[in-house]
Amino acid sequence: MDRQELARFLRARRERMTPLADGRRRTPGLRREEVASLAGMSTDYYTRLEQARGPHPSASVVAGLARALELSTDERDYLFRLVDVPVPAAGPGSLRPGLRLLLSRLQSDCATVITDTGDVLAWTPLASLVFPEVEDGLNLFRLFFLSGLESRIPAPDRLDVARSHVADLRATLARRPSVRPLVDSLLESPLFARLWAEQEVAVRRSARKRIVHPVVGLLELDCEVLLSPEQDQRLVLHTAPPGSVTAARLDLLRERAVDDPAQLWVLSPGG
Repeated sequence: MDRQELARFLRARRERMTPLADGRRRTPGLRREEVASLAGMSTDYYTRLEQARGPHPSASVVAGLARALELSTDERDYLFRLVDVPVPAAGPGSLRPGLRLLLSRLQSDCATVITDTGDVLAWTPLASLVFPEVEDGLNLFRLFFLSGLESRIPAPDRLDVARSHVADLRATLARRPSVRPLVDSLLESPLFARLWAEQEVAVRRSARKRIVHPVVGLLELDCEVLLSPEQDQRLVLHTAPPGSVTAARLDLLRERAVDDPAQLWVLSPGG
């Protein structure tokens, strides 16, 4: 890996970006902490990459950088080759500027941006700790129905969560018939097939969500979904009432986060 060339490339691409609204800004582009937030990593980790002294980035880290810096396909491929990581297939879409701006203002919160077909586009650092399975290109519908994610949901809630997923995807299919191949693949799941036959339709906008976290245990979260005008991208914000047990557990995750969030999972619950 050519650390010097990587540092120069990251810095140049950061400085060419359109700054967020800030009348006091004197330097071009985004700040390092803004790029780090959009990429789902700590500011210190990103800073070390720009200073040519960081560790070898993983594929998911490189994908996060490409997304945060809004790289073209050619630029993204170049970035992957700079760090000697196999170039992946093209992603599902580019993050809309308005949602990018909102996400940058939520860097201390648990927020993700997904498409209406369940493809994950961006997330905040806290979201990567609350949902450790999140990575670039992940499809939430496939993860839930075909990969066992439902085990993270308390048993009494699983059917309702599954039904909301199915009803939302049916609403998407009505807007975009091109979603049919995704639906067909999900029909391999007996649960999805049974709920799909019920013909329920409902766009997800808000919900009370409970998940079982592998380190801090049960999290009870209020989920708000902000739709883009075209309804093809959504900002999903998870919050907890101040003073609640879940709020305290989210604070614990923030405190335990280190440069490599993966290190968090060696800790025992409450330890």
